[in-house]
Amino acid sequence: MRVIQVNEPAQRDACLARLCADTFGSESGLTPLLRFAGVTGVLFEQQAARVLALVDDDSRPLALALLVLDKANQGMTPMLMLDLDTPAGSSPAMVLIHELAQRAPLRVDANDDAEQQRLTHAGLGRWFDGPHGIRIGLNDKHPATALADIATPLSVDDTAVAQGFKRDRTLFERYKQRFTDSLANFPAAL
Repeated sequence: MRVIQVNEPAQRDACLARLCADTFGSESGLTPLLRFAGVTGVLFEQQAARVLALVDDDSRPLALALLVLDKANQGMTPMLMLDLDTPAGSSPAMVLIHELAQRAPLRVDANDDAEQQRLTHAGLGRWFDGPHGIRIGLNDKHPATALADIATPLSVDDTAVAQGFKRDRTLFERYKQRFTDSLANFPAAL
């Protein structure tokens, strides 16, 4: 297994579309499309986000992650993670996070003790109490030494994207088609 950054635009769009669709699900209305449009139209354009994949020896993707820079450009946060068609009990996404924790300054958020434990095992060893009961984890490569030093990750404003779609129906149709085409063309190998 190895980690790759998905740089080819069509493959990157396909991986992002799959991340958004699987993470948010079909019951979440326009959220997958809004997130896809915001990331591709803003974060990718600003080079503030990357799609990474864990692939097997035949280059088949096993896990995907969307990593986003923080506002201080000190570290990256996995905003979306996804295990792809894996046997129950295995988590290639945690293997991907472990590999990334060896290479780059990472920040993660854990919603509960079980998630914190999985992320600690993946290489995030320093933990801080964040807002609303969230635990914020850092790896050894992250430069922050206190909660106040941890910069907020960049994000996408789904509401602003939705308002842009309301003002420009052509833009909405273009992103909807791009999202649908990207999902349909998810690569068997990267």
